[in-house]
Amino acid sequence: MSVLAVNKRANYDYDISDKYEAGLVLHGFEVKSVKTGHISLKGSFVTVKGNELYLTNANIPLYKHAGEVKNYDPTQPRKLLLHKAEIARLIGKSRAEGLTLVPIRVYTKRGLLKLEFGIGKGRKKHDKREVIRKRESDRKIARALKS
Repeated sequence: MSVLAVNKRANYDYDISDKYEAGLVLHGFEVKSVKTGHISLKGSFVTVKGNELYLTNANIPLYKHAGEVKNYDPTQPRKLLLHKAEIARLIGKSRAEGLTLVPIRVYTKRGLLKLEFGIGKGRKKHDKREVIRKRESDRKIARALKS
């Protein structure tokens, strides 16, 4: 398993409770582009359309050896592959509790591309500051114990 992209802001902006794994529906040249590390999850999110989930606003640039592809949009929504029961549960949680589906990372698993996303609740500014303070104090304690 090799990690291809990580959404660094996900754990900072959201309290992520549950994590899920989904497959991505991509064209062949998009798969090649992602496997060479050309994907950005910055500002991306998971949306619900009907009874399906889509990865929206993730930037996958055109593979440089793909030739000419007409009307290609690098930030187009890409369908996620999950079981129907999982999709129903996620849709219920996101609508009822006002939670957000946040992409965390893209990686390969047995040659296939997978997206890990979580159910997150947005943090307020003071919560973010508190997390930073706690992380810094933990580092100080670890340094003190080390020496």
